[in-house]
Amino acid sequence: MGALFVGVDGGGTSTRCVAARRSGEIAGRGRAGGANAVSVADPAANLLAALLAALDGLDHSHVAGGVFGLAGAEAMGGLAERAWKEAGLPGRPLVVPDMLVAFASATTRPDGAVLVAGTGAVGARVHDRRVVRRADGWGWLLGDEGSGVWLGRRAVTAALTALDGRAAPTALVDGVAAAVLGAGPEGGDRRDSAELARAIVTAVYARVAEAGPAWLATLAPVADAAADDGDPAAREILREGAALLCRTARAVRAGPPPGANGTGLPAPGPLVLAGSLLTEPTELAGLVRAELGEQAGADTASGGWLLAGDGAAGAAALALRAALPADDPRALDGHRRLIARRLSS
Repeated sequence: MGALFVGVDGGGTSTRCVAARRSGEIAGRGRAGGANAVSVADPAANLLAALLAALDGLDHSHVAGGVFGLAGAEAMGGLAERAWKEAGLPGRPLVVPDMLVAFASATTRPDGAVLVAGTGAVGARVHDRRVVRRADGWGWLLGDEGSGVWLGRRAVTAALTALDGRAAPTALVDGVAAAVLGAGPEGGDRRDSAELARAIVTAVYARVAEAGPAWLATLAPVADAAADDGDPAAREILREGAALLCRTARAVRAGPPPGANGTGLPAPGPLVLAGSLLTEPTELAGLVRAELGEQAGADTASGGWLLAGDGAAGAAALALRAALPADDPRALDGHRRLIARRLSS
């Protein structure tokens, strides 16, 4: 059967796992709940469930390496190792930032940058398949500009300022009310403005207290849909979010990697766009891509942007590369096969 290489991509809402052969052929897949220690009660249990599902029917003793891509990788190493051992797997896995597996899911190049916008938002510079610089990713309270949480919070704020007379009317009032209170879309909520504002505030604080700030990201589609319909307030929120994300991307792409002397450096490489807000056909994605103004699919040393693929496959590719000598052509071939669907799109 040959050696197996395991890749895990642990996100805030789901964990995906891939078991791959040395050739890059995928032998198994697994999926479980989220693996973010901030928002999930037992992330190790979900890591274990995803591992076991991907390796179901496969010989665990054939596992020759594994890579976990996790947010807060420095603090998550113990949980990943616990899940690995409970799955009965040999050796120890590598734990890397989730931005790195997103980057590896889109390109075989060692250098470039990645911009992630999902529940949170972060940018990273990648050099020699290591994260050497990052921007933002400081969480919902202090950063994550342009993220789903950021968009959701701004949508609620815009609705409230319209309801209390500080801003012009906006379709976000009905959109937020429908999402938060279950108000019907036809005719909107019939409560007066002050009563409706109080109801929205009460409901939002209750949802955040129950599910955490990440819940605000569920309102991002409200802002995106209203912007798509031409609502001025929503369009301004999306425009600002796109500008902030592009600022993050520029920050991580600028200059040589830290510690380099600035001479004889490789070109910046591609920018990988990751996270549902940038990989799905959202208004925000369109604005970001337009502002970047670069060639889509330009997987060249000179730049361009690419869409991230399956982060678990990217993690498996990194596990394969870690197990083989750097100049072994099987590492490149396996990596290419693992992400072939993304490279061909």
